[in-house]
Amino acid sequence: MFLPTSDSIQIFYQLLLAVFLGAIIGFEREVRGKPAGLRTYAMVALGACLFTVISIDGFTAFSGNSNFDPARIASNVVVGIGFLGGGLIFLKGDAVRGLTTAAGLWISAAIGVAVGAELYWPAVFATAIALVILIILKWLEFFIHRGRVDEVSL
Repeated sequence: MFLPTSDSIQIFYQLLLAVFLGAIIGFEREVRGKPAGLRTYAMVALGACLFTVISIDGFTAFSGNSNFDPARIASNVVVGIGFLGGGLIFLKGDAVRGLTTAAGLWISAAIGVAVGAELYWPAVFATAIALVILIILKWLEFFIHRGRVDEVSL
């Protein structure tokens, strides 16, 4: 009978934590009515976490090989998310749209990588900082740009 090992259960917790942290950031974006929201951010964090776990634990048989580099997969997560984020950024008139969404997906992926690498507290702290940036700095931007005629909405 196939039963999960204690290592697998640890990975299950990691994946759930990554989803939870990504969803927290996605929730803020969902509340603001952005196209990438709760599910998107949760999925990005989950995928990044799983790729990192695979990178670290999935190739242990090759760890004696001098060419083995567990960071290789995680570094490609950064590239892949950059590609995904680039597709979200577009110019509408004189306003650039999607930058904050792209940056949010990028940090969500980084949080997933951190959880996958068992850096739990840095992942939680980065989630808190991301929320401060998205909520508090949005409020500050409102006051900075108040009275301007042009549209500033990222």
